[in-house]
Amino acid sequence: QVQLVESGGGSVQSGGSLRLSCAASRYTGSRYCMGWFRQGPGKESEGVAAIDPDGVTSYADSVKGRFTISQDNAKNTLYLQIYSLKVEDTAMYYCAADRCTYAYSGGRKVIRMHNWNYWGQGTQVTVSS
Repeated sequence: QVQLVESGGGSVQSGGSLRLSCAASRYTGSRYCMGWFRQGPGKESEGVAAIDPDGVTSYADSVKGRFTISQDNAKNTLYLQIYSLKVEDTAMYYCAADRCTYAYSGGRKVIRMHNWNYWGQGTQVTVSS
């Protein structure tokens, strides 16, 4: 079982920055990937960034160049550093985890982000113009 607790959301102006954090507890020896999903008003949940135990990362096209996912394995903590926030980034952001699966594109493996099983409570990010 994995337990996840997010923090770091808030209200910022467009162009601003935030760093989201997720404290994780893992109780099995299975290989898990971790990532961030977001859900804006009237939208489906969208996978925005993921990282595997080896440090391989994947990003949604909409956030490439602005979002950076990282992890501190010693602290069991996941981070999402966000720069150049846009109004369109307004959403509830969720930390999530599941056993790793991959797709392969152009010789590079990409972490799949679909139907993950473990979720935090979410942290709200609101961006104003």
